[in-house]
Amino acid sequence: MNTKPQLLPDDLVSCEICMKEIPVSEAKSDEASDYVVFYYGLDCYKTWSEQTPNGKHQTS
Repeated sequence: MNTKPQLLPDDLVSCEICMKEIPVSEAKSDEASDYVVFYYGLDCYKTWSEQTPNGKHQTS
């Protein structure tokens, strides 16, 4: 049977910008078709979004 594993409440992910470990349940995410990027907070998301001249990132 193919099922996705359940995340435990204390599973951690690393912020894409500051690399702090944060609980999955508290992470902000920007989802695309092939990946998920997690952010510690709005400041980290803003830093990431400003890394390209037009503020947009390629998602495919």
